[in-house]
Amino acid sequence: MISPHINDTQRRARLAWRHGLATPCAPGPDAVAADLVALHATDAATVYLSTAARLATPTVTDLEDALYTRRSLLRMLGMRRTMFVVPTSTAPTIHAAATRAVATEQRRLLIKHLHQYGAGTAEWLDTLLTDTLTALHARGGAATATQLSTDVPRLRTTLDLPQGSQYITSRVLLLLAAEGRIVRGRPNGTWTSTQYTWHLLDGWLPGPLPDLDPSAARAALAHAWLARYGPGTIADLKWWTGWTLTHTRAALAALDTVTVTLDGGGTGIVLADDVDDVPTPPPWVALLPALDPTVMGWAGRDWYLGPHAPALFDRTGNPGPTIWADGHIIGGWAHTDRVLVEFLPPQPPVGYRQPSTSTPTGSPTGSATYG
Repeated sequence: MISPHINDTQRRARLAWRHGLATPCAPGPDAVAADLVALHATDAATVYLSTAARLATPTVTDLEDALYTRRSLLRMLGMRRTMFVVPTSTAPTIHAAATRAVATEQRRLLIKHLHQYGAGTAEWLDTLLTDTLTALHARGGAATATQLSTDVPRLRTTLDLPQGSQYITSRVLLLLAAEGRIVRGRPNGTWTSTQYTWHLLDGWLPGPLPDLDPSAARAALAHAWLARYGPGTIADLKWWTGWTLTHTRAALAALDTVTVTLDGGGTGIVLADDVDDVPTPPPWVALLPALDPTVMGWAGRDWYLGPHAPALFDRTGNPGPTIWADGHIIGGWAHTDRVLVEFLPPQPPVGYRQPSTSTPTGSPTGSATYG
């Protein structure tokens, strides 16, 4: 039986429609997060800019309302020990499919360091976690890291690591969050701040996260990813989730999928009901922030990036802000007192001022400035 073929043009059309870039008209931040499965949130500004790129009339207030008032979106650790903003309805699936394993590894590593540097034992850590939760309860279920370390002085225990000394405060709070016991609330400052007030999760939400079966959760998360990012390869899904190859294959085996051939001779996977072509989208352009979910959706990026990774990605594979046109990354941008852009060759036929003829070595070809 001959496998269906999905070419790069179709992959870019799917990206345009399913990632809300062809016609940015999602009804709100909740829909954007659902469309992308999860919004990258390592950089606080990315959440707002990723959402804004897909809304007709974006506002900071609308996203803050979803995060902190309605609490329909939740900030949590997820795939690859990365911070995400996800729909609250999806959080239990991500917690069981990815975060629970992150918590196990973080607990193991912290105990190892406590023992290695003579700071405590596993039992000592368990007592510290309990005392931290008790202190959070005593403060009405909400407190900053500074307040908690004042109430529980052992949170200021120091580890003299090779890279420098550090308090264990942040690692304890990260562990409690990964275990689904506390959650980040509002930032302590502007909307781009990375310091948060911590809340008891079962006070922030109507109750604790449901205890889902990890295998079923991984299958559900794989289904959600394929629905928005398919076709993708096993390597793409393994990288995006941070799973082992065994878990990745098992999650896919639990789904009704079809293998398709891709341009370049590779093969990909789609859901069985997602083989047909999608319509060609109208011409579109988007400025996406660093670590945008679309840029980070696949490990194999040649079909939308070409050979330009060194110009736009750092050595660990994290992208800076990117300019997209019709499913291709065509350049990068930055914001100072204005938006600065540089285009990759060849320059696209979109409205921009005449490119400079002076190109620094190693940088994208051509630049333009927008007020």
